[in-house]
Amino acid sequence: MNTGVAISSISTYAILGCGSVGHAVAEELVDQGKDVLIIDKDEGRVEALRDQDLNAQQDDITEESVAESIGGRDVVLIMSSDVEANKAAVENIRKRESDQYVIVRASDPVSSDELRELGADHVINPSAVIADSALRSLETGELEYKARQLGDVLSATDERVAIITHDNPDPDSIASAAALQAIAEHLGVEADILYLGDIGHQENRAFVNLLGIELHDWNQVEDVGVYDTVALVDHTKASEESFDLTVDVLIDHYEPDEDHDADFVDVRPNMSSTSTIMTKYIQEFDMNVGEEVATALLYGIRAETLDFKRDTTPADLTAAAYLYPFANHDTLEQVESPSMSPETLDVLAEAITNREVQGSHLVSNAGFIRDRDALAQAAQHLLNLEGITTTAVFGIADDTIYLAARSKDIRMNIGKVLGDAYAEIGEAAGHSTQASAEIPLGIFTGIETNEENRDTLLQLTEEAVKRKLFDAMGVESGESSNGS
Repeated sequence: MNTGVAISSISTYAILGCGSVGHAVAEELVDQGKDVLIIDKDEGRVEALRDQDLNAQQDDITEESVAESIGGRDVVLIMSSDVEANKAAVENIRKRESDQYVIVRASDPVSSDELRELGADHVINPSAVIADSALRSLETGELEYKARQLGDVLSATDERVAIITHDNPDPDSIASAAALQAIAEHLGVEADILYLGDIGHQENRAFVNLLGIELHDWNQVEDVGVYDTVALVDHTKASEESFDLTVDVLIDHYEPDEDHDADFVDVRPNMSSTSTIMTKYIQEFDMNVGEEVATALLYGIRAETLDFKRDTTPADLTAAAYLYPFANHDTLEQVESPSMSPETLDVLAEAITNREVQGSHLVSNAGFIRDRDALAQAAQHLLNLEGITTTAVFGIADDTIYLAARSKDIRMNIGKVLGDAYAEIGEAAGHSTQASAEIPLGIFTGIETNEENRDTLLQLTEEAVKRKLFDAMGVESGESSNGS
C-alpha cells in the first residue's frame, strides 16, 4: 500500500491487533521512516511480522500492561477485528490520562459511538470506508468511460464542431465552451464557439476580451452546414431553441427542458457549474491546460458559486485547486473589476433615485434603458445598502420589461419568487441568489411604445410590476417606504 502521502512529523506509532489492514499500514509507516511497534495476540502472526523485519510483540491488547508499554507512543492505531477487545484497549489507554492520539476500528455505527464515548479520537468503520472507496472508484471509472465516449464523438467530426453557449452567455457558459474547444483541438478537431443574443454585461465583455476567447455570433454564420458536429454546453437555463440542428453533444449542470437525442450526454444537477464538469474532462484527457482556459474555468466556477459562497460542492473546490496554479490571477482581478460604463452609471443612478423599500426588500424602476445587462449590475450594487437583503431593478427596452434580482436572504429563493410573480405573464429564470424576468409590455398596458406615451407607460407598469413582486415576496403593503 503506497499512498505517496507523508504522515507529518509524528514519528512513533503503536498498532494494536495487526490484521491485513494493520499490516499494510505498518509497512507504509516503516517505509516513511517511522518507528512502529506492533502488538498482536496471535503468535504465528507476530513471528511472520518479525520475519519481515517489523518490530512486533505478542501480547493481549486488552491487558492494562499493554497500555503502559505503549505510553511513549504518539499515535495508537487499534485495528483488531474484535470490537470488544478494541473497547478494552481504548479504555485502558484513557485511564492513564495520556494525550496520545487514538484511532480505532469499529464494526458498525453503534460500536463507533461507543468507542467515541470511551475516548477514541477517530473511529474507522470498515464497511463505510469500503463503500466510500467503491464510490470513488465508480466515479473515476464513470469519468474515464464518459471521456472516452466524448472523445469518440468529437473525433468522428469530418469538418468542424459548433460549440453553442446559452443566449447572452455568462462566464460559466463561455469558459465551458472554451474548455470543450481545447479538448477538440487536443484531439485534432477544429471547433468554433457560437452564441445567440449579445455579450452585454461589462464583466462578460471584459472576460472575453482579456482572455482572447473568440466567439462567433450564430446569426452571422453564413453556412451552418460546415458544422457536422453540434455541442450544447451550459445551454439550458438561459436559452431559447432558435436553431434547427441535430445535437450531438450535451454537457450541462441543469436538466434540459426538452429531450435531445444526442450521442453524448453529461448532465449533472449535483454540480454547481458546468466549468467544474469541464475541468474534470480536462484532467481526464491528461491535457496541458493553457493559461487562458484555466483562467476562464476558474472564473466560471467562482462566478457560478459567488466566489464559493453559494451551493459550493467538494468537486468545485478540487477543480478550482487544480486550476489555480495555471490561471492568470492579474487577469482575473481585471475581469472582476471592470470600469463602469456611462449607461450602467445612468441606470444605477435612476435605480437609486426611484428605489422603494419594504422591510429589507428593495425594488426600483430604472426607466427606459439601452443596456439591459446594466440592470443586473445595479441590483448587485444596491444589495450593498445597509439593511437590504433582496433587490430587484427593472427597466423597459424594445416593448419588453426586463428585471434583474439579487438576494442574500437565506430564507428566500429569488428565482422561485420571480417565477411566482411573473411566470404566467412572461419568462423568469434563476436560482436562490440571482434571477431575471422578461415580461411583454402589452401585458400591463395594451398600448405600443413611442416617444409620446413614454411617461404613461412608466406609470402604468411601475406599480403593477412592483406590486406583483412584493406580493410574491410576502411583504405587506403597509411596510412600504420611499428610499429617497
